[in-house]
Amino acid sequence: MKKPVQKLAAEIGRYAARGASATKREVHAAVDHLDRGLFPGAFCKITADYLTGNPRLCNVIHADGSGTKSVLAYLHWRETGDARVFHGLAQDSLVMNLDDLLCVGVTGRVLFSSTINRNARRFTGAALAELIAGHEDFLAKLRDLGVDVENGGGETADVGDLTPTFTLDSCAVAVLPRKAVITGEKIRPGLAIVGLASFGQATYEDAPNSGIGSNGLTSARHDLLSAHYRKKYPETFDPGINPALVYCGPHRMSDTLPGSDLTVGQALLSPTRTYAPVIAQLLRKHRASIRGLVHCSGGGQTKCLRFGRGVHFLKDNLFPPPAIFRAIQKASGTTPHEMHRVYNMGHRLEVFCPPAAAAKVIATAEAFGIEARIVGRTLPSRLPGNANHVTILTGGEELAYTL
Repeated sequence: MKKPVQKLAAEIGRYAARGASATKREVHAAVDHLDRGLFPGAFCKITADYLTGNPRLCNVIHADGSGTKSVLAYLHWRETGDARVFHGLAQDSLVMNLDDLLCVGVTGRVLFSSTINRNARRFTGAALAELIAGHEDFLAKLRDLGVDVENGGGETADVGDLTPTFTLDSCAVAVLPRKAVITGEKIRPGLAIVGLASFGQATYEDAPNSGIGSNGLTSARHDLLSAHYRKKYPETFDPGINPALVYCGPHRMSDTLPGSDLTVGQALLSPTRTYAPVIAQLLRKHRASIRGLVHCSGGGQTKCLRFGRGVHFLKDNLFPPPAIFRAIQKASGTTPHEMHRVYNMGHRLEVFCPPAAAAKVIATAEAFGIEARIVGRTLPSRLPGNANHVTILTGGEELAYTL
C-alpha cells in the first residue's frame, strides 16, 4: 500500500522524496575512497601543478552549476517574456564555483568555462543569447571589483532527448602557490565561527537579496509555487515524483513574499551572492587570522561537518531566518532539522578564526554592506572516535547532525 505523502516526507524528508539529496551520501560513497589530492582536508581537491610542472604551484579545477534554479528562470521567462532573468542565472552558476574556490584561498586568476544543455524547441535562441550575455556581464563586473576572472569559452548542446528545458553548469580552473592554500587542517576546537549573511544588499549588488542562493531550490520551488505551474508547464518537473509534492504551495511567482518587499519570484530568483570581494580583502589584510573558510552550499548549516578534525561545531547565535526560509517552512511544514540541512538559513559563508580576530572579520564584511556575526564556536568532539558533529540551537530547539 502506498504511504501518504505526509508520512513519506516525514520519514525521508521532502527534499529526498523529490529525488534530491542534501547529504549526497551515495556520491560520497562513490568518491571518498579516491585520491583526495595534495591537501586532503581542503574544501576543494587540489592537485600538483600539471599545467606547468612548477613544484611550488598547484592546480584547482572545480565544477558546479545553477541546479534546478534554471527551472525558475524558465518559468519566469515563459510567464513574462522577460529573458533578462537569465543574467541572474549565469551569476548563480559562476558563483557556485567561485565561492567554493575562495575556501581554498583562490581570489583571482580564475578561468571559467560553461556548458548549456538545452531543448531547442523550448529554450530559444533569444533566451540563449541573454544567458550568454549574462555570463559575460557578470565576469566583467567581477573584474571591476578587482576579482581577476576570464572566460575560457564553453559548449552549448542541443540535447532535447536529455533535458526538457535547459541546464547551466560551469567549470573553473585556477593555479595558486602551494604556500597560499587554505588547507582546512586548522579548523580545530577553540575558534569563533563568523557567519556572513546571505540576505540584504551588498555594496556591489544592484538589488536586495533574499538569501536563497542556489541550494534547495527543488523543494523551495515546489513548496512555494502553486498547482498553476504543474498544469501549465509539465516539462518542469519529474513525473515520477509523488503528485502531492509537485507544485503544492500557495503562491504564484508574482505574489508578494510574506514579510518581504520582494515577490515570491524575485526571492526565489535572487542571484547567488559572491563573497569574493570580502574574502579577497580579508586574505590581503588578515590572512594570519583565517583558520578556515566554509561555503554553506549543499548541506546548508551542516556543510562544515566535512572539514577539520575532532570538532564539535556549536551554532547558537544564527541570524533570524530570512523571509524566504520562513515562507518555505510555513508552506511546507518542513522540520527545522531538515530546513537547516537543506538551506543556508541566513548565512552562506563561514569564517573560522580566533575569537580575538572576529571583530576584524565582521568589520570587513560590514564595510561591503554585508551583515556578519559570531554564529557559534568550535569545541572538542563529544562523539566516539573523535568524529565531527554539529549542534544548532535555534527557536528553543536543539538540532544535532553527524556525517
